[in-house]
Amino acid sequence: MNTNHIRAAIVGSTGYGGVELIRLLQSHPYVTITSVVSSSSAGTSFADAFPHLTAIHTDLLDGVDVELIRGKADVVFLATPHGVSMKLAPEFLAAGLKVIDLSGDYRLKDGETYRQWYKHEPAVAADVERAVYGLAEVYGEQVKTTDFVSNPGCYTTTSLLGLYPAVKAGWIDPNSIIIDAKSGVSGAGRGLSLGNHYSEVNENFKAYKVNSHQHTPEIEQVLSEAAGRPVVVTFTPHLVPMTRGIMATTYATMTEKRSAEAFVELYRQFYEGRKFVRVRPAGQLPATKEVYGSNYCDIGFSADERTGRITIISVTDNLVKGAAGQAIQNLNLTMGWDETLGLAFAPVYP
Repeated sequence: MNTNHIRAAIVGSTGYGGVELIRLLQSHPYVTITSVVSSSSAGTSFADAFPHLTAIHTDLLDGVDVELIRGKADVVFLATPHGVSMKLAPEFLAAGLKVIDLSGDYRLKDGETYRQWYKHEPAVAADVERAVYGLAEVYGEQVKTTDFVSNPGCYTTTSLLGLYPAVKAGWIDPNSIIIDAKSGVSGAGRGLSLGNHYSEVNENFKAYKVNSHQHTPEIEQVLSEAAGRPVVVTFTPHLVPMTRGIMATTYATMTEKRSAEAFVELYRQFYEGRKFVRVRPAGQLPATKEVYGSNYCDIGFSADERTGRITIISVTDNLVKGAAGQAIQNLNLTMGWDETLGLAFAPVYP
């Protein structure tokens, strides 16, 4: 195992994903945070913005300066909005840094698909091709050999971990998939908008971006690869009045009659040795509180003999396994470390 200490820079440090990276990396035995970067708050005190992290980082925030960061860091995490990472990642890579991008700029391999769903011009095709998609439990071997990781989306991670083994095995009809997903409000980011105000969210439950959420083609891209043919899914996200957590409730038609116990066995074999996926026994379904604050994805099943459908329920913490935690998991893989380093903690409960 490579046990060399490395230096990390976090760009986009004042958003929820960036702040979570700082919190989690503090307990990593081989990583030291040497630069905390914010284009909007450069020169101000990080501790003033986030008093709960005063004991972790008290320096002034750096601006986005590639040469400055190059002198301070070995790896850079880009926790930036879509459209920003594609401008920064090539510069950091050219400067010899590892890059782990938490935005959506390099997830979709087809530029026209990115343009359609993200409403931005896509990144340079060669850079998109270079990026390895960092769904660690599926593409971990490829991640080990790269210096450029595109971290999956939060809804995508939750949905794909619940679906991939069944699609890969041919146990469900991939074109029958309906994903009914719910997220806590932190998934919308820290920026202000009317839809995220307390009085709009509290005691409310609503669907949004119906048939238009940008994680839809990301899910389809990976499932198409698993199935060996194009896959189209119905994906509907919902906002629920809680801070963290995602639940993806997925419905699909089974290709032949199988029990929930059979699905449990299939998934346990597929994820054997991958410590962050916990497959529940038949009849036991997971809840978001059971992964809160952790890097776990918990998965449960209910097979319906009457309809011939399987219901797959998967849950994650959107800021950890859905963002910062998986990014650190991918860093561990690129470094040849145990993938659990800095992440081996239990969920917060209750």
